[in-house]
Order: sequence, then structure tokens, then C-alpha cells
Amino acid sequence: MKIRGAVLEEIGRQRPFADSRPITVSDLELDPPGENEILVRIEAAGLCHSDLSVVDGNRVRPVPMLLGHEAAGIVEQLGSGVDDVEVGTRVVMTFLPRCGDCPACDSNGRMPCVNGSAANNEGTLLGGGLRLHRDGNEVKHHLGVSGFATHAVVDRRSVVPVGSDVPPAVAAVLGCAVLTGGGAILNAAHPQPGDSIMVVGLGGVGMAAVLTAASLGHGDVIGVDSVPEKLVTARELGATRVFTPQEVADQGIRATIVVEAAGNARAFETAVAATAPGGTTVTVGLPAPDARSSISPLGLVAEARTIVGSYLGSAVPARDIPRYEQMWRDGNFPVEKLVSSTITLDEINAGMDELADGRAIRQVIEFAD
Repeated sequence: MKIRGAVLEEIGRQRPFADSRPITVSDLELDPPGENEILVRIEAAGLCHSDLSVVDGNRVRPVPMLLGHEAAGIVEQLGSGVDDVEVGTRVVMTFLPRCGDCPACDSNGRMPCVNGSAANNEGTLLGGGLRLHRDGNEVKHHLGVSGFATHAVVDRRSVVPVGSDVPPAVAAVLGCAVLTGGGAILNAAHPQPGDSIMVVGLGGVGMAAVLTAASLGHGDVIGVDSVPEKLVTARELGATRVFTPQEVADQGIRATIVVEAAGNARAFETAVAATAPGGTTVTVGLPAPDARSSISPLGLVAEARTIVGSYLGSAVPARDIPRYEQMWRDGNFPVEKLVSSTITLDEINAGMDELADGRAIRQVIEFAD
């Protein structure tokens, strides 16, 4: 079938991307779903730093590639072997499918799926192969989703069904920002009543972590970012206190649990330094591969502190997305507040500039029915 999607043509073009236009919105051919695959009509897709990291070259992927990994839509067709989801169901995309067979899939979310990661690196679907073409040439899939398009064919293990009452934009954000930020709190940090929680870096993932921490009602929730407007938003999402990184350093502010969600070496150093004795630093941001940080090993030993890495919030999507869905439905988890703006598919390059400038929380592309 014919679809329209945002294809990354070349990695590492100069900014502003609105001028250099590394992404083109073009017509493509999409093959029908194969075995254990489904066809989804995309309703909404969020712009995430994981998309930007491919555009700017921090995460090298094969191109041309149809971008987008945080998305939601309606199932329109089932491939052979799919009998546990119905046509017409709204589904959330998840960018790290779990094969269920490798040792990492037995780690309760702690380790990324080996086969899912390999497929993502190759730009294929989990079951293998490509379903995207343009002018007779193959186009790679982004993290098994390629959600910046009118339709996508994905592996059944790349989606989680949700109720029809969940708005498309909310459903999309559940699949990455909430899984990652919320999981950093619930799956990696395991906070206890009375624990103070600090989040360093208030993009979509960081704000989701603030939202999750606030929903627990355990204690002090501290938001940290260098952008004043984001500190205001963090307050609105439930942060009890907000600071700039410099204020954290100058005032010696510390917390029991500190989540680093900026993907920046300096932010990681801020998070480690702000972790209280006996506390835990959880890092979920994705810095450049050559980024390095300087921390004191003595401080970790003498103060019995722990550093935990958490990919996709140490999530098992089929387990965790229904949990966040119910939290949203119960009324104390306003995920829709994470959406800072809506844009069209044709505005994708300018949207990447907004991300790179640190101004956006979550921009969401909305697709017409």
C-alpha cells in the first residue's frame, strides 16, 4: 500500500535542520504484514531525543530510514499467526520488542532483549526483513516501529493494546517517555515512603519521571533543569521544589533517589553528586558514545551509594503499559500534560530543532483519520 512518511536521508547534517532538511516527507510503499505482524494506522507519534540522536549522528543507524519510535494507532490488518489482538484495537508502540527466548528476556526488564536490540541496530523488524520501499529501493525501519508515517507494519511483540478511551497522544507517550521515565522510578529505583526523589533533565522522559514520583506521594520531588520554563512545568506536574543545576551545586541539595534523564555527561555528574548517602543514582539518558564523566569512586564507597543504568526504564512493556494506563484512568497521572505542542508531519525538521534547543517537552505529530 502507499503511505506517507518522514525518511532520514543523511546523518549529521548541520543545524538548523529546518534549513538543511535531513528528513524528507515522501511517498513510500508498505508491504502487507507477514507472519506475526500487524498493520497499524498511526494516529499520533511523539518526537524523542532518541530520534534526534539518529539525526545528529550520536546514534548511527543505516539510512535511508523512516524515523519514529514513540507512536500509537489502530490495528487495520493482521498477519498470519496473530490471534490475540483484534482489528480496530488501539495499540501503543514499543521500540524494544522482547522475543521471549533470549536470556535477557528472563531478566524482568533489567536487560534489553538481545534479538530485539540486534534487529533495531540492523533497521529490520524483530522477525527479520523489511516492509518499506521507495522507488524500488529498501528503506530501513527505526527501532521496529517507524511511526512518523500514516501507517506502519510492526511485529506483534512491538505493540501493547490499550483501551479505546485512551487518547492517541496519551497512548503514544506511554510507549517511550512514560515507560522510560516512569520505569526509572518504579523499576530501577524502587522508592520507599519518605524517600526524596530528584530528576535531572526535564524533557519528556524527565517530566514523566517527575509525574510518576509525584503520583506516589512518598515525599519530596525535586525537578532540575537549566530552562526556567521547564521548572515551571515541573511544578505543575507535582514537583515540590525546582532548581537549576548550578543552584543544586551551590546549595548542596541532595536526594535519596536521583534520576538523570538529560543524556548529558555533566547532568550525570550533577546527579551523582546530588545523591545522598545510602542513595541511588539512576541514569536513563543516552549521551553521545564518546561522552565521559568524572566522579569520585571514594564518594560511592564511603557513602554507600549506588549507580544504576536503566534502558527503557527497565520495562517489560506488556506488563508496565497497562499499569500506567490504569494510573492515567484513575485520575492521578495526567500524562496529557507531557504534550507541550502538536505539529504536522511536514514540520518534522523544525521539530528536531526544537528538541536540540531543549525547548520542547513532548511534541506530538497528529495524523488525520
